Amino acid sequence: MSRKNGINQIESTEIWDIIIIGGGATGLGAAVEATTRGYKTLLLEQYDYTIGTSSRSTKLVHGGVRYLAQGNVPLVFEALKERGLLLKNAPHLVSNKPFLIPSYKWWYKPFYTFGLTIYDLLSGRSRFGTSRPYSREKTLEKIPTIKKLNLRGSILYHDGQFDDARLGVNLAQTIIDNNGTALNYMKVTEFLKENNKIKGVFAKDGETGTVYEIKAKAVLNATGVFVDSIIQKDNPKTKNVIKPSQGVHIVIDNKFLQSDYALMIPKTRDGRVLFAVPWHNKVILGTTDVPKDEALIEPRATKEEIDFILETAGRYLEIKPSRADIKSVFAGLRPLAAPKTDAKGKTKEISRSHKIIISESGLVSIIGGKWTTYREMGEDAIDKLVALFNLPKRESISEELHIHGYKE
Repeated sequence: MSRKNGINQIESTEIWDIIIIGGGATGLGAAVEATTRGYKTLLLEQYDYTIGTSSRSTKLVHGGVRYLAQGNVPLVFEALKERGLLLKNAPHLVSNKPFLIPSYKWWYKPFYTFGLTIYDLLSGRSRFGTSRPYSREKTLEKIPTIKKLNLRGSILYHDGQFDDARLGVNLAQTIIDNNGTALNYMKVTEFLKENNKIKGVFAKDGETGTVYEIKAKAVLNATGVFVDSIIQKDNPKTKNVIKPSQGVHIVIDNKFLQSDYALMIPKTRDGRVLFAVPWHNKVILGTTDVPKDEALIEPRATKEEIDFILETAGRYLEIKPSRADIKSVFAGLRPLAAPKTDAKGKTKEISRSHKIIISESGLVSIIGGKWTTYREMGEDAIDKLVALFNLPKRESISEELHIHGYKE
């Protein structure tokens, strides 16, 4: 991870096979995919790795129970497969986390047990555990602070928990392990073009101010919520393809949960879900899903978002958290693919699937997705670059690749 070595690689390499812009989950995953196939790969990040959305998640790798409820079975199936691969290839960062969905109405247990049984079946051999209904007594044994009034029991299911920022750093190390080059604080300022086709980038070193002209056969834009700003460096007339959605989390003391089990509230007043997840002897509450008009590197939680989380959690916990109980707050912006038709501002209705966009200049951009499916997104993006730019075809090995730091 030597910066000096990375700069030397830039200065000594005549042309790269692939340049990837963006050091979040998507860019890092694509760079791992490219380097492990043997392509000469350079990843450039203008700030720290995973500085944005990729370090501000709910710390879950999951298939998406709510997407199953929406009928998006292909997305859930894809994510569950990738969840299993993450546990297999990064067991030092991913672990099994049991969740309880509280039941306050007679039909909750049969309804959610049926749905989560399908969730388990879609997981196949990579399931994390078996879903089952719990009695009131068993529920209170597992989460003693859950609201007791009218509690009928709960439904147990399993998903994955992980350290998002550390996975990002380990992916950067995996790139280096496989002879790739990754540099942060290296901002792409404009594109190098010949006959209106992209042939590389100009990048400015954030430490020295030096601007490098870097040639490449293919360039991938994997900058998350900043995808539009990179596309518009290529063509200022291009319409936005991203609709940012803000997710806010608050951190409170473990006294509010007093459990190693996580709580999943299946339907908030605006039709979404809310989690209370144990994390480093604290509890993460979140998340919101609010459309935003602007992509910011440091988004801020609003009073309304914080109040929404506290009020919703307070309806399911015996000890209601207040503003005075908040240890910290963090917010991230999801890079959702903008809908073709008006979804009336409801980002929960916008697809979480990823998309690949190709500009006339040859710039390839990848949008959407989530941490759980980062590897598949990277595989799809590199497949597209190989086909478009006649790179030598090589099989993907990332399904079997142990991430740097791997320990059984």
